[in-house]
Amino acid sequence: MPVSTSMSDPRLFSSSGENLSAVSPQSDTVEWCVTPGFTPYEEALTAMRTRAEAIQRGEARSLVWLVEHPPLYTAGTSAKIEDLRDATRFPTFEAGRGGQWTYHGPGQRIAYVMLDLNHPHGFVPARDLRAYIAALEDWIIITLARFGILGERRAGRVGIWVQRGQREDKIAAIGVRITRWVSWHGIAINVAPDLEHFTGIVPCGISEHGVTSLADLGVQADMGSLDAALRTSWPSVFGGGPYQV
Repeated sequence: MPVSTSMSDPRLFSSSGENLSAVSPQSDTVEWCVTPGFTPYEEALTAMRTRAEAIQRGEARSLVWLVEHPPLYTAGTSAKIEDLRDATRFPTFEAGRGGQWTYHGPGQRIAYVMLDLNHPHGFVPARDLRAYIAALEDWIIITLARFGILGERRAGRVGIWVQRGQREDKIAAIGVRITRWVSWHGIAINVAPDLEHFTGIVPCGISEHGVTSLADLGVQADMGSLDAALRTSWPSVFGGGPYQV
């Protein structure tokens, strides 16, 4: 898969330009692709769907795709219309993933994970959705720890949270879709977004807690350093097999 903003054909090429039209599950590796600039959301949906279908057919490898989006709101399959507080502020999209309303925008790292869950990956057994979601949580927690941030789970709430005295703020969101046991969509980590943009929705249907970011917590990190931490943390959760860069 070429590293580009167009993602014109995410099915058949690795990041090094290698043809992947005949990839067997036994030779499967996980590729990493970083797309600079802002990726239109509709383009991302098309690219993810196309890649997931190619993985299902054995024509492409699993992929972690790192992007940023322009400001927008996405609705998961459980989203309630009353949780969209400002329908005219930013474009809205039906995401097709699980979950409720989510904001995406500049300063937020999106990691779309297209992983063939027909096969085990590290601590994730084959075809185990709960284990996969728990692994995504672990991946985020381990990544944040590299910046001195204690990210935590909360019972009954999706995503990763930070305790701040008497308050709890969400720093990362998770929303996945599984099609024929190939995952798509993924995670969103707040690096330095405009947190006021979250006020146009009830994030993930939770109104009694806030949102935060690495910058809001006083951590000066850019996308490159977060990307490096995500890559470094991946093998400890999903296995240490080779992957394309």
